[in-house]
Amino acid sequence: MLSQTHKLLQRSLCRTSLYCWKNVGSATSLSIWRRKKEISKEGLTVAKELKRLERDPIRFERYMKSNVSRLLKSDLVAVLTEFQRQNLVHLCIKIYGVVRKEIWYRPDMFFYRDMLIMLSRNKKVDEAKRVWEDLRGEGILFDQHTFGDLVRAFLDNGLPKEAMDIYEEMRCSPDIPLSLPYRVILKGLIPYPELRDKVKDDFLELFPGMIVYDPPEDLFEGQHNTTDDEND
Repeated sequence: MLSQTHKLLQRSLCRTSLYCWKNVGSATSLSIWRRKKEISKEGLTVAKELKRLERDPIRFERYMKSNVSRLLKSDLVAVLTEFQRQNLVHLCIKIYGVVRKEIWYRPDMFFYRDMLIMLSRNKKVDEAKRVWEDLRGEGILFDQHTFGDLVRAFLDNGLPKEAMDIYEEMRCSPDIPLSLPYRVILKGLIPYPELRDKVKDDFLELFPGMIVYDPPEDLFEGQHNTTDDEND
């Protein structure tokens, strides 16, 4: 009886240990770019000073070398995230370059996703192309959901050509296609009926039997007429 109880206790402990090990492993493997980012006083001071010195290239570069490189990883990540939130493109590009040179840096799709979405918001096509070249050079492979988010971001910010370039990259991805990212893209393509028809054909080919709900043909025509009436 005692032996049986001891075995049951051992099994319970093993299961508990395995559960804890899995949780610790998943927590430590979470990308730093997906964690909550809290900026310290030092990080906040550096961010404010960079904004103040931005129009003085010499003092700006001097400050970058002397202070930014000394920031802790968590602060550097938080500063970049804050600059992205404020759409400070020049400062984002500068910190982006610093991050990629840090000894702790590891290629990460969320790092690049956030940069590309920020650049799409600000319609910085050339900068987005350079970032794309960087991620290609590092062998970054976006998953299907991230591809869908990126295509949609560029569409929502009035960059259909660049959005479709990313879509073509998505089509060439070795990942198994998923229907949800395609639906996200199709919704973003409503203002671009010709492009939407192309993606719709791809969707129906990949997911036969699924239904795509099309918007009324006069949806945007009605909006256009309303705008014309207001201008008159």
